[in-house]
This record gives sequence, C-alpha cells and structure tokens, in this order.
Amino acid sequence: KRFIAGDTVIIFDELQEFPDIATALKSFRIDGRFDVICSGFLLGINYRKIHSNSVGYKTDYEMFSMDFEEFLWAKGYSEKHIEDILKHMQTGTPFSETELSVYKKLFLEYCVLGGMPAVVKVYIERNLFTDTLEIQRQIQMDYEEDIRKYAEGLDQIVSVYRNVPVQLAKENKKFQLSKIDKKARSREYMGCITWLEDAGVISVCYCLQYPELPLKGNHDDSKFKIYYPDTGLLIASLDEEAQEDLRANKNLGVYKGALYENFVAEAFVKQGLGLYYYKKENATLEEDFFVRTKDELVPVEVKANRNRSKSLRQLISGDSYGDIHWGIKLADSNVGIEDGIYTFPYFCTFLLKRYLRGK
Repeated sequence: KRFIAGDTVIIFDELQEFPDIATALKSFRIDGRFDVICSGFLLGINYRKIHSNSVGYKTDYEMFSMDFEEFLWAKGYSEKHIEDILKHMQTGTPFSETELSVYKKLFLEYCVLGGMPAVVKVYIERNLFTDTLEIQRQIQMDYEEDIRKYAEGLDQIVSVYRNVPVQLAKENKKFQLSKIDKKARSREYMGCITWLEDAGVISVCYCLQYPELPLKGNHDDSKFKIYYPDTGLLIASLDEEAQEDLRANKNLGVYKGALYENFVAEAFVKQGLGLYYYKKENATLEEDFFVRTKDELVPVEVKANRNRSKSLRQLISGDSYGDIHWGIKLADSNVGIEDGIYTFPYFCTFLLKRYLRGK
C-alpha cells in the first residue's frame, strides 16, 4: 500500500467493531497528512465503550437510506425535475395528467423498495422487483442479529421492533405496550424504545400536549407512535403479496393509511423535521403531524381516502389555536389550495422543508 501525504484517503469501515480507531482520530487530525473517513452501524457505535472519542477533532454525520429525491437521481431524473416539482408546490399549479401519472408510479416504486442502496441497485440494474424482497428481509434479519449482539440482557428490544408493523395496522396507531405483553410496564420498555431510536432502526412520533409552539418540550412522553425509518422494510415485513397490492393500489385496507403515514414520517426524519402528532382526550380532534415556519405551527394531514379533513379545518378555523393559520394535506391527488388547506401529492413530501423555508 502507498500512503501519499495530501493525496490519500484512509477509510475505516465497521467502526463499531474497532472502537479504538475513534481514539486514533485525534492523532490523524493533528498529523494532518491524510484524510480519514470512518463508517459504522449506530447500534454498535452507541453502545461499545470508546476509551476517548476524539471530541473536537472529527465531524459526525448521521446517514439515512435514500430519500425520494435520491431515488429519482438513481432513475435518471435531474435537479431540473426536482426544481419543477417544488415550483408546482410554491405556485399552487396542478401537475399535468402525464406528470402526475409518472411521478405517482415512481413514488409507489420507491415506497415498495425503500431507500436501502443494495435494494435500489438491484432494481435499477434489472428493472424488476424480483429479488428485492429477499434483500430487504435479509437486512431485517441482520438488524435483529445485531440487536441481539449489542443489546445484552435486553430481550424485549426485538419484541418492540417486531411489533411496530402490527401496531401500525390498528385504527388507533398509538403504540401500546400491553399489545406486546399484557403485564408490560412502561419503565421496563421505555429503555428499549429509546435504545432502538438511538440506534436508528425506529422513529418515534410524540403526542403534543396542545397544538401550539414550541414543539420541543411540549409533548407527552407516555403517548407516542412508532414508525420504521424505511417504508420498504415495513412493507417487506408484511406478507409477500403486500408489495404487489401496493403497486396495484388494492387490498390494503387500514394498512394503506399506515404505509403512507410511515412514508411521511420517514420523509420528515430525512429532512431533519421532528415527529409530533396530536389527539384530543375525547378523540374529537386528531392530527397526524405538525411542522413549523418561523412564527407559525402548521398541521399536516395524511389522507389515504377521499374523506373531508375535519380535524385540519377545525385547527385552522378554531379560535383556540392561535399559532395555526393554514395547513397541509398530503393525498393521492393533485396540487390544490382551498380555505387555507394546501393539498400536495404524497410524492411532494420530500420537498416540504424547502417549501416551508420559502413560506
């Protein structure tokens, strides 16, 4: 091997297996002759003891599976197409029937595949869904194997991870520990949920105490929903026909709403947006997600059917919600603006942060 000062990059993979490398990063930085990149699975990195973590001598990046924008790049679409989608959102201009049809088809492909690079790569090369399910299921088995490896003495963690698809299938998607084990106690399981969230294999959406700003610190830790950070892996955890049914837009019943809700949660996390929902105690008002601009709170509703957005309208027009003046509806429809509700097709979700910045 030849190491040429200023011209060689050294890459350490599987950092979780060799935590002492993290200690050596300070020396590499001070030496300055070589660029160094490390990568590893959060499960191990968070929980293996590192003697000294080179604080101040490295920059950390949390990586996610591909988002819809990166999937479009992989399919050969350019930045011009992305800008065009954003422009439709900003101007409230509906997509043409052709555009809508093409982007909806691509979006369904992405939902089924998810963003794991190995899965997308096989699909792009063969233009077939064959073999992708096998790769997705192998990834899930690898996750569970790693959980058992790093979470010594926490047997409940795998139970929580496996229970996510089951609980999302309920009409009430709030995560209930009693569904895992009738005798389950919150204090025994909350550590497991935090562990999985820190490791990046689940995303937790907390219930707001009241729909007002600020979002952080204004939620109830005991009420939450759990999503998978990759919708493709969620679909892969269902029966084998689920992928086919989603592509054909049929037979999904209550699960259809859960899948689109999971996709929106995934897109939020990948944009760095927090996950919050709201449900009134008497169940007369419930909203799927919330985002914010500089001064406003914006409710976001995910519609899997053609029903009216009763809660969204209530939040916008109600006198009790001073931080809310307009809302967003994500649905299987075109762009539209009516009575303070901005409707966008699901496939626009990945641009929400950029759209809000413009507002």
